[in-house]
Amino acid sequence: MSTVLTTPALPLARTAFPEREDKAVHLADQWALGVLADTRRGLAPSPAREIAELGRLMAQRAEELAALDDTTVVARLRAAATTALQGGHRAALHEALLLVAEAAGRALGMRPYPTQLVGAATLVRGRLAEMQTGEGKTLTAGLAACLVASAGVPVHVVTVNDYLAERDAEKQAPLFGFAGLSVGVVIHGKAPEEKRAAYACDIAYCTGKEMVFDYLRDRVAQGGRASVAQLRGRQLFGALPTPPVLRGLHYAIVDEADSILIDEARTPLILAVKAGPVDNADELPRALSLATTLVPDDDYLIDESRRDVRLTRAGRDKVTAATTGWGGPWRAFHVREHLMTQALRAQRLFLRDQHYLIDSEGAVQIIDEYTGRVLPGRTWEQGLHQMIECKEGVTLSERTQTLARITYQRFFARYLRLSGMSGTAREMARELSVVYRLDTVTLPTHRPSARRYLPDVVCRDRDEKWQTVAEEVARRQARGQPVLIGTRSVEASEALSERLHAMGVPHAVINARQDAGEADVVAQAGQRGAVTVATNMAGRGTDISLGEGVEALGGLFVVLTEYHESPRIDRQLLGRCARQGQPGECVAITAIDDDLYTQHGGVSYRALVRWQQLQGTVPAVWMSACRRAAQARAERMHARTRRDTLRQDRELEQSMGFSGDPL
Repeated sequence: MSTVLTTPALPLARTAFPEREDKAVHLADQWALGVLADTRRGLAPSPAREIAELGRLMAQRAEELAALDDTTVVARLRAAATTALQGGHRAALHEALLLVAEAAGRALGMRPYPTQLVGAATLVRGRLAEMQTGEGKTLTAGLAACLVASAGVPVHVVTVNDYLAERDAEKQAPLFGFAGLSVGVVIHGKAPEEKRAAYACDIAYCTGKEMVFDYLRDRVAQGGRASVAQLRGRQLFGALPTPPVLRGLHYAIVDEADSILIDEARTPLILAVKAGPVDNADELPRALSLATTLVPDDDYLIDESRRDVRLTRAGRDKVTAATTGWGGPWRAFHVREHLMTQALRAQRLFLRDQHYLIDSEGAVQIIDEYTGRVLPGRTWEQGLHQMIECKEGVTLSERTQTLARITYQRFFARYLRLSGMSGTAREMARELSVVYRLDTVTLPTHRPSARRYLPDVVCRDRDEKWQTVAEEVARRQARGQPVLIGTRSVEASEALSERLHAMGVPHAVINARQDAGEADVVAQAGQRGAVTVATNMAGRGTDISLGEGVEALGGLFVVLTEYHESPRIDRQLLGRCARQGQPGECVAITAIDDDLYTQHGGVSYRALVRWQQLQGTVPAVWMSACRRAAQARAERMHARTRRDTLRQDRELEQSMGFSGDPL
């Protein structure tokens, strides 16, 4: 067995709040880091060899480990884990993995596969494990968390929503209890005392947003970063009335890492407080009314991909002429232009039931475009939220005052050791390595995939698409095959639901407006004859088990009705079927006028539309090429947005450094 050091020691913390120093990376260094990351991926050994090695060890030592009593298993696990986390040899990590696998078998009744053990080893080493959907990432994270916590290192397991945090903690609690470890759960709405107790546990399950806001609240309360002496001085003079909620950023396992570290990293997280009525509230209806008189392309230009609007010279002149004599904010050029651009954005770029919804209390709630879920408590900046509220005729919310802000990039890079899991990460491996120092390891599936991909179906327009989808779903449902249909918006899911109702097809709908019992509905999506219409929220987190006789019918049938800007999210949806070697089928039924093409298609899309007008149809291979080009263009744009967000966050911190301690 090799004695090469494969588990680097965790860095030592030098402050009262353990975290890594946040350093900006220059452009040349980013390029060099990207080249090094590509080189490491090209030279990295295949994990298949380690999987085979652990498989042999599990078989050879099964009887020996089974003969140990529980106390001995735990004692040996703690010793081996401590050695491995202090920079021990590969043998120490493998020993700890065998022992934690034995503990899982006794506490959970589940024997991990060798692939799951190598996934856990990848996490312990501070890397990102790309494991396909259905490969048991929940248990893999539990094994790694148990191993690291057994060495005395506090662990944060970060998930995408409150439900998964509670569910995964509950599932893995018997394993942690067997190892003598405490586990806590941090979700939205808990009191600070409850959160403090949860973070004080050996292992804490939490969502990324909730933890970042807790971090910001602690930093605001402490007046920024502080040394041990500074904290003690502030406590002595009563400047810190309560202790911080978090106790440091030691080690994190980020589940669905591409969603949290990439997709959600486009927008900084801002801690704000209510600051009274919004300025110029009486002028918002005027701005919306005036915006309707402006002509697209002549008076303003729309960048749908960036959701931005820019007034032309003619547009500025028209607004100036129309507002002459209005007084108030309309006298100032920059305020006048800001009001008009926000009004145009609210009218043209932010659509009800696609980007937001109106809840039962009459409030505007933002919809997460990547998950389809509502983002409670989140608002758009710079008066856009109030402009949308005015457009919808609901009560205006108060303006907010920013107390602190940070990006996901800067926050997660501060962990002493960061790791993650995802079913779709290879496309973003370079960015993950450059920004987070997180190398990606792709693990093979435990069993060969039996997923069957049907040829894409391209329709002339959305109306034809929904009719085609409804007919295909009705045909599959009639023979008893369960169907899961993925849509991109609340509006789309409800449009399809109306078609299915008209055809007499019983079905369930899961979207941001109807998310009660989401996990239970999705979990039943594999039963015979079940039809489930869902937004992107169905793509992650919940296992879909096949009902009796469903395998003989071909397994779960997944329909993708619109390609997303990120192909990773498409793969997540299609990956809901054919898990762990089971049969399954999937198909994409899309339309030429889908948003992906109209917003990001460019010249190639316009050429396809022209061809379709002349010939009546578009070759599928041309449409596929256009789709790949549009997704690549969108991904480049989003990557640029993330870079700009990170740069602006650093610049803002530097500019505000004169007035207080940085966060």
